[in-house]
Amino acid sequence: MVEKLDCIHESAETPDVYIVERLFSSSLVVVVSHAMPQRMNIYHFKKGTEICNYSYPNSILSVRLNRQRLMVCLEDSIYIHNIKDMKLLKTLLNTPSNPSGLCALSINHSNSYLAYPGSATIGEIIVYDANNLSTVTMIPAHDSPLAALTFNASATKLASASERGTVIRVFSIPEGLRLFEFRRGMKRYVSISSLSFSPDGQFLCASSNTETVHIFKLEQLGPSGEDEAATWSAYVGKMFSAASSYLPAQVSGMMSQDRAFATVHLLTSSQRNVCTLAVIQKLPRLLVATDDGQLFIYNVDPQDGGECMLAHKHRLFGIDDDQGEGTESEGSEVTGPAQTYPSYAATAALPASGPVTATLTGYSEDGGAVKGEVIPEHEFAAGPVCLDDENEFPPVSIQKC
Repeated sequence: MVEKLDCIHESAETPDVYIVERLFSSSLVVVVSHAMPQRMNIYHFKKGTEICNYSYPNSILSVRLNRQRLMVCLEDSIYIHNIKDMKLLKTLLNTPSNPSGLCALSINHSNSYLAYPGSATIGEIIVYDANNLSTVTMIPAHDSPLAALTFNASATKLASASERGTVIRVFSIPEGLRLFEFRRGMKRYVSISSLSFSPDGQFLCASSNTETVHIFKLEQLGPSGEDEAATWSAYVGKMFSAASSYLPAQVSGMMSQDRAFATVHLLTSSQRNVCTLAVIQKLPRLLVATDDGQLFIYNVDPQDGGECMLAHKHRLFGIDDDQGEGTESEGSEVTGPAQTYPSYAATAALPASGPVTATLTGYSEDGGAVKGEVIPEHEFAAGPVCLDDENEFPPVSIQKC
């Protein structure tokens, strides 16, 4: 329901957490805190247990996971784990400087593609096969460094944006061919903070540090060469394409770029907005989370696009400017849990129910390793720890800058 959010777990004693990654809709979460930025903890929050923890040479900048692989991205290296037993499979050393930890892992575990910057100065993308542990292709995507990357659900498309934030491109995977090019705007450079495909792969949304969120439609040509959706924008696009052959390359390139199919104008701009497209109650929705703790849910018209209508607003944390301290904003029907859930710090100290960490020699706090010690690769155990639950949705991640 868009009108109500239920809190299923809360950790009031760990305010310094800056990365949280959940394995689909399972009870398994990966947590990294500012207090120990080199250590990754994996918890089963429903059982109230810590499964294991791993330390790395430098601060962890991002974590990505699917049913086959778990990726840990540092500034100049990427660690690839087998998620079923957390064995280290591969370390990509001396990768180009990546201070933001930018990378993308496909949620389709049959095609576990990893994408990360191939250069610190231009927008090159390295696509890596995390199942077969081999490089697939290098895509020269942009002239300036990369700012955002995302795969579609089937891992057949990869979208990217550069630090300029004016053009968003979509490439075929694994070939690396350019399929679409969308122009977000020309008046100013912006910082693209997130890209996300719709579940069916027909739409792509983009958010930035401005008050506007854009939704682009990926319209393919039909067998006859005509657009499958005969819209006015498609007609104008064809007219521009026909005229572009008589114009200079820079001008024709701008004219061939499609504009947004739908937009959302937030009440205020923030440093970082994160957006995603989902189907809720059988209707397409755009969800936008802001860095001040608000979640906006918009209705999307998949036929005509245009300005999206706000369906509901929730306050996840913080206080609205026009509300008194301790009060919730109107329409923010966020309900607390019926019972008090233990924090991560408290649950980690509880004894495990069953052999959860016993087979992870050298990696759990109970395994005898020195706390905080970087574990050599040969000590990674291959115990039968299963980290994948059934009935999953795509991984949910939270990352604070």
